Amino acid sequence: MLNTPYLLFLGDAPDALAAKVAQGVRDWRPENCVGQYRLPGCQADMGLPDMSIEDAVKAGARTLLVGVANRGGRIGESWNAAFEQALAAGMDIASGLHTLLSDNPLLVALAEEHGQSLFDVRVPRQQFPIATGKKRSGKRCLPIGTDCSIGKMYTAMAMEKTMRERGMKATFRATGQTGILITGGGIPLDAVVADFMAGAVEWLTPDNDDDHWDLIEGQGSIFHASYSGVTMALIHGGAPDALVLCHEPTRTHMRGLPDYALPSLELLRDTALVLARFVNPDCQVTGISVNTAALDEDQARQVLGDIEQRMQLPTVDPYRHGADRLVDALV
Repeated sequence: MLNTPYLLFLGDAPDALAAKVAQGVRDWRPENCVGQYRLPGCQADMGLPDMSIEDAVKAGARTLLVGVANRGGRIGESWNAAFEQALAAGMDIASGLHTLLSDNPLLVALAEEHGQSLFDVRVPRQQFPIATGKKRSGKRCLPIGTDCSIGKMYTAMAMEKTMRERGMKATFRATGQTGILITGGGIPLDAVVADFMAGAVEWLTPDNDDDHWDLIEGQGSIFHASYSGVTMALIHGGAPDALVLCHEPTRTHMRGLPDYALPSLELLRDTALVLARFVNPDCQVTGISVNTAALDEDQARQVLGDIEQRMQLPTVDPYRHGADRLVDALV
């Protein structure tokens, strides 16, 4: 378990999406966040006090949490000075990037010298089986997106929160670094060897009570040229009973792929259902989650209404307006 509270490290993130780990932790665990640390040129802002390492330690921060989620998951050379200072000041460091803190000899030595810990969240902690495709008891819901970084995790977490408030049996199943850092458990699916990814999802969502729902954190997009593999593992390993389509209406192209337009919700629905029904013939699309963060309230209501009329499915922004209608559609 990570020591709280956190100082969120935003580094030199070029935009808010590049700091989506920090955004998720701030939105779902605000009580654990004392401030943010930004390097020159950082274009992300969590709305937290900007703090130096020294000021954060005085404010009680115990872990420098790397909130950046850049393409390729790399630690920038310009970040190391802050990491070294944090360790010397008595803070742990936690990261979900593919570049590991524990692969940096200087950081390892400093952590040992000062009695601090390095937490690499994106490291599988066990061996996973090959997927079998065998039917499991219990129910599973998987949010899938027209793009990556579009609100799939927020959708699953908002639905779980609503279901638990209603007294329903529900568990959020984290499959990425942000979900793991928020909840303290899960699997870093994109760091699992490809042959074992679907098996890891089966392991994460085991047999359960017939009225229990697993809300599986979605990853990537089946249409994204860079990240479709992890989405396929979630669909086949999760064998979902319900799919929730996730969309962001102001995107002009797929994240990191300026030459690729987003697919339509109709194409996502029809393609995903074919793939999901190979492992669960009863799978249904039950609702649509729209990320309206870039829209004002009137614009958001208009977009949600237009999509709902077009798709004939409950359409909401579950973080902005609550997940009740998405949960109603499950039950």
